[in-house]
Amino acid sequence: MSLAVAIQMDHISGINIDADSTFVLALEAQARRHALFHYLPRQLFLKDGRVLATMQPLEVRREKGNHFSLGAPEVVDLATLDVVLMRQDPPFDMAYITATHLLEHVHPQTLVINDPVCVRNAPEKLFVTHFEGVMPPTLITSDAAQIRAFREQHQDIIVKPLFGNGGAGVFHIRPGDENLNALLEMFTQFYREPIVVQRYVPEVRLGDKRIILVEGEPAGAVNRVPAEGEARSNMHVGGRPVKSSLSKREREICEVIGPALRERGLVFVGIDVIGDYLTEINVTSPTGIQEINRFDGIKIESRIWDAIERRHAKRHRGPNS
Repeated sequence: MSLAVAIQMDHISGINIDADSTFVLALEAQARRHALFHYLPRQLFLKDGRVLATMQPLEVRREKGNHFSLGAPEVVDLATLDVVLMRQDPPFDMAYITATHLLEHVHPQTLVINDPVCVRNAPEKLFVTHFEGVMPPTLITSDAAQIRAFREQHQDIIVKPLFGNGGAGVFHIRPGDENLNALLEMFTQFYREPIVVQRYVPEVRLGDKRIILVEGEPAGAVNRVPAEGEARSNMHVGGRPVKSSLSKREREICEVIGPALRERGLVFVGIDVIGDYLTEINVTSPTGIQEINRFDGIKIESRIWDAIERRHAKRHRGPNS
C-alpha cells in the first residue's frame, strides 16, 4: 500500500530530529514508500468549496543540519490525498480551530489524523474532565471568589491557563503565598478564557509521566522529572526524561479513556499522569515517541502507521467490511 501523505506542521527546518515525533512519523512513512508532502497551516485554504494547500514534496533523513529536502511548491486539492497528519504545535487558538474546520471538509474521505472534529472538541484541559475518578480536585472558572475558596480548601494549588501549552503560564501557589491576587489580575489581563486551578500533587517532584496511546491502547511511557526548584516537568524547561513503565493505576486510567479515544478517531494521543492522577489529554500534536523508543527499544511510529493504514483500508472497503 503506497499512500499520498501530507503533513500539516510548523516548518520542518526548525525541528530537533533527536526529539521530534513528527520527524520519526515522516521517516516511517517514507520507509513504507508513502509519498510525503509538507505544508504550513497558513498555506491551507478553502476556495469554491474545495480545501487546498500550497505544499511541497518532502524527503527526510536522520542527518543533523541536512534532515530534509523540499521539492517545488504546488497547489494540491486535499481530496486527492490519502492521509493528512495534523501536526502543528499549539497554542490551541482560533487559527488552530479554523484549520480543523477546513480539514473537516475532506475527512473522512481523506483520512485526517487525528480526526479534526474531535481535535476541536477535545482541548487537553477540558476533554479530561469528561472522565470520572481520574483527575485531582480541579476548578475551571473566571470567578476570583471561587478560586480563593478553592485555595482556602486545598491550600497548595496549581494555577494555569485553560489553553496554555508546554508549561507556559503554570504557577505553583503554596500556602501563605501572597501573590494569588496579583496573579489573577495578570491572567485576567492576558486571557479571556477561564483559569484552571488544581490541587497541587506533590508526586510531581518524582516526575510527570507522558504515556503514548495508539488507538486507545498504551504503547509506552517516559517519566519527565522537573529540574531542581522547578514545578514544571516539560523537557524544554529543563525536565529530564527517565525510563519508565506503566503502573497498575496508570493502566486503569488508560482503560477508562481508551474506548473514547478510539471512538473519536484520536489515533495518536499523549496523556500526562502525576502520581495517581490524569492531568491532561494531548490530541493536537503529542510528543514523546523518540524518548520512549530509545528507553524501550521499540518503534511507536510503526505502530501508529499500522493503525493509520488499517483505518485507511477500512474506510475504502466500506463500513461493513
